[in-house]
Amino acid sequence: MTITNLDLNNLVDLQKGLPPDWPGGFWWHFIVFTTIVISAVLTLVMAFIYIERRGLGRMQSRLGPNRTGPFGIFQPVADALKVLLKEDIVPTDADKVMHWLAPLIAFAPTLMIFAVIPFGNGWSLVGDLNIGILYVTAVGSISTVGVFMAGWSSSNKYSLLGAMRNVASVVSYEIPLVLAIASVVLITGSLSLNQIVQNQDIPFILLQPLGFLIFFLAGCAEINRSPFDLLEADSEIVAGFHTEYSGMKFAMFYLVEYAEALALSSLITTLFLGGWRGPILPAWLWFVGKVFFVFFIMIWTRTTLPRLRIDQLMTFNWKFLLPLALINLIVTAILVLALPGGLLWVLIPVNFTVMIILILIGSRFFTVGRGRVEV
Repeated sequence: MTITNLDLNNLVDLQKGLPPDWPGGFWWHFIVFTTIVISAVLTLVMAFIYIERRGLGRMQSRLGPNRTGPFGIFQPVADALKVLLKEDIVPTDADKVMHWLAPLIAFAPTLMIFAVIPFGNGWSLVGDLNIGILYVTAVGSISTVGVFMAGWSSSNKYSLLGAMRNVASVVSYEIPLVLAIASVVLITGSLSLNQIVQNQDIPFILLQPLGFLIFFLAGCAEINRSPFDLLEADSEIVAGFHTEYSGMKFAMFYLVEYAEALALSSLITTLFLGGWRGPILPAWLWFVGKVFFVFFIMIWTRTTLPRLRIDQLMTFNWKFLLPLALINLIVTAILVLALPGGLLWVLIPVNFTVMIILILIGSRFFTVGRGRVEV
């Protein structure tokens, strides 16, 4: 068998990503792309739900789901069917149009993030976008609009409080999160997610340990993972922004939360854990394995740490994470300018030392308040 120049050109084009009109025409591309994204996200979300419930059961010395299917593996499917078959109730005084649109506006941007995340060398659903990290940062915050619409349109003060908490946390924690991303961009010199992965001969979790910690904590706060789940604090505001939602619309909000956890795990894998890179195993398998590992860390923190108060949530960001993110960015910029590209391994001991010193110093001056609410 001989390989012609045409075959080699096609192979190179295939490795760069799918053509923008694949499999032929805009609408076919749109239909296939949407089907792939929704199917993959729904499948992984159900896997996340099952793993979290089983993991929480083990960590809290109780039984997780174990009745529906072997080892309870069909429990997420049963729960989804149960929620979808429930009656959809809308409050009398609610804004009907906004109440209906809110879940859609919260759900759509979460799916759009997966369009540019590479799960192989040049393999992403719409190709290698040269400003992929800017796209993810911009699109990732749009879900907040849907959450605020849900709280405002429900005509419920507890729903509105939960929505306002979400807006406050996203606006606040977006700053250290972007600064942590900027530290990675300084090292790679590229905004392309695929290029960031290709430059990780040394995983950036070693070159940027403080950046990883800041990104993880700020990301969990943005997607409302415990201990930052203040917008759904049932002891204070019933169920937060989706108190007045039921049936399929509630299921969409539930899906958004786990889809955001999947997106955050994928971004952490891409930015700090080497993405799809790894020996022996296929690239996509390395990527999925790292994503599930990051999600396990989220489960671990949920079972270990108590929920913060809203004033503690804001104080933790503005008085601790933000100063650390600024110092980490400045230190990274100095080291990148001072060291040639081949000596980046020198950053490993330096950045770990800087991280430990900054956390110890910050913990001396930073308090979240105990018996009183800080303003």
